[in-house]
Amino acid sequence: MEKTPILSVQDLNVKFSLRGKVLHAIRGVSLDLYKGETLAIVGESGSGKSVLTKTFMGLLDTNGWIDSGSIFYNGQDLAKYTAEKEWLTIRGKEIAMVLQDPMTSLNPLKTIGAQIEEALKLHQNLTGAAAHQRMIETLTDVGITEPERRAKQYPHEFSGGMRQRVVIAIAIACKPKILICDEPTTALDVTIQAQILHLIRELVRKYELTTVYITHDLGVVANVADRVAVMYAGDIVEIGTSQEVFYDARHPYTWALLSSLPQLGVKGEELFSIKGTPPNLFLEIKGDAFAPRNPHALKIDFEERPPFFEVSPTHKARTWLLDPRAPKVEPPEVLSRLKRGEEI
Repeated sequence: MEKTPILSVQDLNVKFSLRGKVLHAIRGVSLDLYKGETLAIVGESGSGKSVLTKTFMGLLDTNGWIDSGSIFYNGQDLAKYTAEKEWLTIRGKEIAMVLQDPMTSLNPLKTIGAQIEEALKLHQNLTGAAAHQRMIETLTDVGITEPERRAKQYPHEFSGGMRQRVVIAIAIACKPKILICDEPTTALDVTIQAQILHLIRELVRKYELTTVYITHDLGVVANVADRVAVMYAGDIVEIGTSQEVFYDARHPYTWALLSSLPQLGVKGEELFSIKGTPPNLFLEIKGDAFAPRNPHALKIDFEERPPFFEVSPTHKARTWLLDPRAPKVEPPEVLSRLKRGEEI
């Protein structure tokens, strides 16, 4: 894997205006995405996963804005883009997204084929026979049989799993460099989930895609990701390879997420759940945002935001527990079962 980032986020702050108040949704995030890798961004709902990736494509809601920071891609700072015309050079063509609910991503009044050809015309200037040929190729790539016949059908004539394949076809039709998958399997049943994840893996290989998965399902992460970034309250609190985050997590929030895996539950006992609620992002957060829910919180956690401490060249976590002066705190006993190589 080459070490030059294909996309580099530096000290990004994103805010929203809601009912006369300002919500600080992304709080000083820095993140490098490397060519050819699969990065998973995990965290509870509302942690900022989708907002962060929407900034890569200019998809923030109208009441949201990038307050400061930069997003470098191909020598351009996407954080400075304001016009829709600028974003059209990126969106779909360079960076594409697969959303979680295929029914809201597709137009019920247009045939499947027409919707893929529309993307090809907009981003690749392909029309007529060339567009039709590419559309059929794409449908075949995502595993849709009889593509000529299926292309003439409408979204309601497809099952949920088939619709998600069509959404993926629209995303890859223009051969983007980066594919963002926002909870791509949430709306599907378990057997179909596995098929869609397998399909995305195949396409990543075929199209040499760099992929970002947004998910709260750690089981999905274990199967697809090279690296994992853990988000909490609009900030990345831990990042490392999949192996490092699963088997050597260092942030108490990551410990809590992993402890919540149903597979680690003991028959007859209640499943683990994280006590308390995430902080109110309308208010200024002092110290470590997770401190009020962290049974291992130190006094400094309530006073000063921790820096990133390096665990290895590829693994770092934003927690005072890694400071050499901090008391030694062991991860929860339940996580030792992950270390024993049990299937996630």
